Amino acid sequence: MNAQPGLLAEVPSHARYLTFRRRPAAADPRPALERLAALPVDGARVVGLGASLVGELGGGIEGLRTFPAMEGRGFSVPSTPAALWCWLRGEDRGELVLLGRLLRRTLADAFEVDTVIDAFRHLEGRDLTGYEDGTENPTGEDAVAAAVVSRSGEGRDGSSFAAVQQWVHDLDRFESFGPTEQDEVIGRRRSDNEEMEDAPEAAHVKRTEQEAFDPPAYLVRRSMAWADAAREGLVFVSFSSSLDPFETLMRRMTGADDGIADHLFRFTRPVTGSYFWCPPERDGRLDLRAIL
Repeated sequence: MNAQPGLLAEVPSHARYLTFRRRPAAADPRPALERLAALPVDGARVVGLGASLVGELGGGIEGLRTFPAMEGRGFSVPSTPAALWCWLRGEDRGELVLLGRLLRRTLADAFEVDTVIDAFRHLEGRDLTGYEDGTENPTGEDAVAAAVVSRSGEGRDGSSFAAVQQWVHDLDRFESFGPTEQDEVIGRRRSDNEEMEDAPEAAHVKRTEQEAFDPPAYLVRRSMAWADAAREGLVFVSFSSSLDPFETLMRRMTGADDGIADHLFRFTRPVTGSYFWCPPERDGRLDLRAIL
C-alpha cells in the first residue's frame, strides 16, 4: 500500500487543519506543488487537493468533485470548497505550529492560508458529548479496502478521497437532555458504548449504519474534537476510495431519502464542507504524477 502514512494511522493527541486558497492573480501553482511534493511524507502530515486546483492544473481525478450543499428541515449543510488541505498531526502543539509555518513558506508564492483549526484527542477518542467516535470503523485490510484507491493505475493507486466538515456543537442544549434522551440522540449508551436495539429511527447510529446500504457505505472516520474561545465541536474527517459512501450517509442524515433527519441536528451544525483528493506517496514523497 502506498497511501500517505497518516491517512490510516490512529488519531494523534493534537492536530492542526489548514486550508489554502489560491492567491489572486498568482503564478502557476505547479512550482509550489513540486516543492510541497519534495517534502518527506510521514505520519505528521496528510495533504489533499480540491477539485478547483486539480481542474486548474488541467488534470482529471475521476470521482473528485465539489462538496454538495444540502438542506433539511430547519438546517443546512454548507459547501465551502478549498484549493488545498493539510492535516498536521502530532503529540506536541508547538511542533504543529512549526510545521504549519513550513507549509506557508513552501506554498507562499501561489497559495495563502484560508482557515486554521486546532484540534485534540479527547480522552481515548471521544466526542465532547462523551460518546465514542468512529466505533464502526473498519480495521486492518477492511480499512485499506474502504479508504484507499486501487486498480486505477500509477499515480492514483494508493490515493484516497477525504470529506471534511467542521461541526459546531451547542453543548448547553445537549446537556439539557436527560441521560436517556442523550443516548437516544446518538443511538448508543454512553456508559458502555453498546448500540441500543430500541433506538429511534432518527438516532445517529440508525441513520449512519454503514452496512445497511446497498452497496454498503464504508469509510474510515478520523475525526477530532476542537475548541476555541467561543465555540467547540468536532472536525469530521473521513477517508474513502470514493466519495459516494459519504454522500450516501449525508443524504440519509439530512432526511433526503425518507424525511427523517438525524437527531444530531438537534444540537450541532456543520459550518464547512469540503472534498479533497489525497495523492499517494512514492519513494517517501507525494506522488503528483496524476495531476502535474
